[in-house]
Amino acid sequence: MGNPGIPARLRKIAALSERGSASAGLATSHLAGSEVAGSGPEDRKPAGPAGTSPTDAADTTDTAQAGSGPAGSGPAGSGPAGSGPAGSGPADAEPEVTGHIAVELTPARPVVKALGAVRRTTRTARPRRGRPRSERADRDILLAATQLLADKGVSGLTIEEVALRAGVAKTTIYRRWSSRGTLALDAFLAEIDGQQALPDTGAFSGDLRAALGNWVGAVAGTSAGVMLVGLIAEVHKDRGLAMAWQDQVIAPLRAQYSIMLDRAISRGEIPADTDAGVVLDLVFGACYYRLLHGHRPLNEQFVNQVVDIVAVGVGAHSNLAGDL
Repeated sequence: MGNPGIPARLRKIAALSERGSASAGLATSHLAGSEVAGSGPEDRKPAGPAGTSPTDAADTTDTAQAGSGPAGSGPAGSGPAGSGPAGSGPADAEPEVTGHIAVELTPARPVVKALGAVRRTTRTARPRRGRPRSERADRDILLAATQLLADKGVSGLTIEEVALRAGVAKTTIYRRWSSRGTLALDAFLAEIDGQQALPDTGAFSGDLRAALGNWVGAVAGTSAGVMLVGLIAEVHKDRGLAMAWQDQVIAPLRAQYSIMLDRAISRGEIPADTDAGVVLDLVFGACYYRLLHGHRPLNEQFVNQVVDIVAVGVGAHSNLAGDL
């Protein structure tokens, strides 16, 4: 006799096949076949070459009614439903159940891609975290740094003291500046802001005289001059400052003075093959040398002497000051 629990499994298989669940149907069909194949000692009796004995026929009938799959068969009973050549009747309905179970469902991969696209869109639109940067805190920090630099120079500047004077936390300063050197640089640039405008007098010597006069007026005997000397020394110890120094001081200053040289070339005052880099090195070399060593004053006379010598050296066709 067959296992009394098999009809319930058949109903479960039919229900799963109606819902179109391929994976659950195949797994349940395999379970049912395994149950029939191993339901008792009599179910494992070998079949004869021409069919089965009366006892075996009864067992075969029970097995066919149980809807055994590929796992339940004898040599002559190897059909889709697992019945022998004479195994007909209730077992004939089994191929329909198996056929429904083998139907494949639509793959769910496009749904996964769609969800991924939604998540990416959400991340892109996510607002930035944290509070917005306070301009008032920036001003207070730069003012405190400028005062300390004027009193103690770059070497005496500490982030702790700046924070104390500005009334902010040290972390507020470090979020804006990576070191005391970069803070000192911004304080210096804020101090000389607007004092280095590009002149246009219509002559190379006039432009150079005005530009150098503005520079000397900004750094000679001023807090900006003290900051500048300290920054030049600090550049060699602070890699971040060195990079910022090139980007925010050296490159813009040389670009500004190069414009004066280009104008002079376009007006025919100086030869077109004039090496602007060498001319600028001569000008800035003289200025920084006197600033750093302080052996002689930075004043108007110094400016006139430098301008006249440089103008003669580049072959400028303009009137010289004559006050060598």
